[in-house]
Amino acid sequence: MQYQIIVFDLDGTLTNSQKKITPKTKQAIEQIQQQGIQVVLASGRPTCGILPIAEELNLTKYGGFVLSFNGANVINMQTQEVIYQKTLPIQIIPSLCEFAQQHKINLLSYEGNTIITHASKDPYVIIESQVNHMQVKQISNLCDYIRFPVHKCMIVGDGDRLEQLEPIAVSQLGGQLNIYRSEPYFLEFMPQQIDKAYSLGKLLTHLGLDKQQMIACGDGFNDISMIAYAGLGVAMQNAQPSVKASADYITSSNDQDGIVKVIETFLIHN
Repeated sequence: MQYQIIVFDLDGTLTNSQKKITPKTKQAIEQIQQQGIQVVLASGRPTCGILPIAEELNLTKYGGFVLSFNGANVINMQTQEVIYQKTLPIQIIPSLCEFAQQHKINLLSYEGNTIITHASKDPYVIIESQVNHMQVKQISNLCDYIRFPVHKCMIVGDGDRLEQLEPIAVSQLGGQLNIYRSEPYFLEFMPQQIDKAYSLGKLLTHLGLDKQQMIACGDGFNDISMIAYAGLGVAMQNAQPSVKASADYITSSNDQDGIVKVIETFLIHN
């Protein structure tokens, strides 16, 4: 079956270690879009943290899609139509705040184009701010402040610490939320069922395509679901070992134009 759609995670996959897309990768993505292949950018980033890359790759021109917040929001870049979205149940926010306080670790969420948190100086909050080019708004009491729909909340901290906290969070809150790490230092709290594979399934239904027509490329823990789901699941050479184990194909690293290798191997039609 011929592939019709390709999905790229951003950090560690589409972008190199400097968070840039190389000219070679950009040219290859332009070429497949000209051939009619649909491109999806799927990331744990908030929507506004993905849009500049979507514009850089001409997704608006070719009708590509952005899947943000690990799948809680899916947008058609050409029409701006929201294909699918889901937000956290508002009643769960106090439990998340309590969990963070209990374990003395910092929590953040999003309001429009702003990161909201009680810990604006946390180094991992600063990483999230820098990656997404978003300002941080200091909130004295996040629990009282969030009275509006949010797509996700995130606990940030040292990777070893979050590795310990992840199973505790799942045991306490997993019945109400989908919980996983997108990076070793980011523990995501998502609406139930929401992950990249689930939301890509919604997009494929919308497009009338089958998962066997899809390639999905990633490197992080939150990419495992879509890599396992896609007709062709691709892990980067720099991916976590568990990500590689879920893949059908391992390409070069994000610093060696691994995405170009995928495109040239499976999509370029001369």
